[in-house]
Amino acid sequence: MRIRSTITPTVLLLSLLSGCAVGPDYGIPAMELPATWNSNKTRSLERPPELALWWMRLNDPMLNEYIERAAAGNLTVASARTRVQEARATVSQETGTLLPSVDGSSSAMRSGMPSATAASAASTVSTQWKAGFDASWELDLFGGRKRSVEAARYGLDAANEDLRNTMLVLIGDVASNYADVRGAQARLALAYRTAGSLRQTASLTKAKADAGTATAADVARAQALLASTEAGIPSIEIARATAVHRLGVLLGQPPAALSTALEKRRPIPKPGRSVSVGIPADVLLSRPDVRLAERQLAQATARVGVAEAARYPSLRLTGDIASQALTIGDLASRSTISWAIGPALSIPIFRGGQLKAAVEASKARNDAAAVAYQAAVLSAMEDVENAIVALNQNRIRSAKLASAVSSYRIATDASRIQYETGSLDYLNLLDAQRAQYDAEAALIESQLAVTKAYIALNKALGGGWSQEPASVAKKRAMRTGG
Repeated sequence: MRIRSTITPTVLLLSLLSGCAVGPDYGIPAMELPATWNSNKTRSLERPPELALWWMRLNDPMLNEYIERAAAGNLTVASARTRVQEARATVSQETGTLLPSVDGSSSAMRSGMPSATAASAASTVSTQWKAGFDASWELDLFGGRKRSVEAARYGLDAANEDLRNTMLVLIGDVASNYADVRGAQARLALAYRTAGSLRQTASLTKAKADAGTATAADVARAQALLASTEAGIPSIEIARATAVHRLGVLLGQPPAALSTALEKRRPIPKPGRSVSVGIPADVLLSRPDVRLAERQLAQATARVGVAEAARYPSLRLTGDIASQALTIGDLASRSTISWAIGPALSIPIFRGGQLKAAVEASKARNDAAAVAYQAAVLSAMEDVENAIVALNQNRIRSAKLASAVSSYRIATDASRIQYETGSLDYLNLLDAQRAQYDAEAALIESQLAVTKAYIALNKALGGGWSQEPASVAKKRAMRTGG
């Protein structure tokens, strides 16, 4: 009872002290952000963007299937998931340091002593059995271990954001490469269709030359235009195959695994006209790379406290109880029991400035993390601004090119009729055919650019996962007053 009355007040006092935690408490840094996107001229599009399953609005079932398969089979995503598991285990490991530790021990020692009489060569042999428990508890007087747990939890948050960011990039890459495949197919179809038309024109020109109504130069020009058009086909095939192979790897399969499935031509996925972009503050909540940088800043802040706590004394309560006997059966009944309990205080006196330097280094890393967070926010805003401009301007360009292609087709058809009737020379027909082919190729490129700009905009806004975390939804509701 005397021992208990002596230790209990001390333990209570130390427990109160252990509630303190040195080092800075973390708070999300404030940043000055514009109220609207400079590139967004339509106020109606400032409503919160619809980020979940954004690729579904491209209305392409095969693309939806490939994204689902990539999310399940991509190796980069699998690696990110293992980092989340590691971070979760680290949280459990660090949390365990706040609790006392208890170890059990046992031993058997066989020993011998020479006989006391010189006439006897025999020795006395005995066995000593020992069993016991050791317990220790390092009191977290200055919150160093608490800060370590905080850092581990922030690290888990960062690992989850890294996984989300990996998913965002993966979905964007799958959609972009899928659009490249469809764009290459459209260019191939145009090239083969144009080559067929040019082949007919070349045959007609040769027949005219044989009849004396066309020149050898006209025949050579017709054959040259046909050959140059066909010469562009291998480059398009390379681009198509490269995109197909990349898709296979993104899905966690061999590069050529999707070659057969993607042989059939399909149109380039086309996004809808209206895309909500929200306001710049949304990127703080929706972009996983920004959220990752913010969690890494929080982790760096907690580690400053860990380094600060190392400069202060540490106190460990230790105790042990042991039982000794000559036979294993006597350990529980006729044994010698010993015990010890007491505190052990460790005070850092001289470390050659190492502990102070560790604090300064942790503060510098914290400052670097703060700069990285600000840079991530600015980079995210830049991505969104660029994507808005790209989507809007490519849509304007695509509409103008569609009008130009329609006019070029009318002009080419009229030129061909005039050439066949002999009222137009071949040079004018050649110019009309070349202009139509270039305009149609540019139209396909612009249609692909619109789709890829739509993909880039959703990536820039942070779209990619199917459901917002509860904390994000809560913060958004608070910001909008919902």
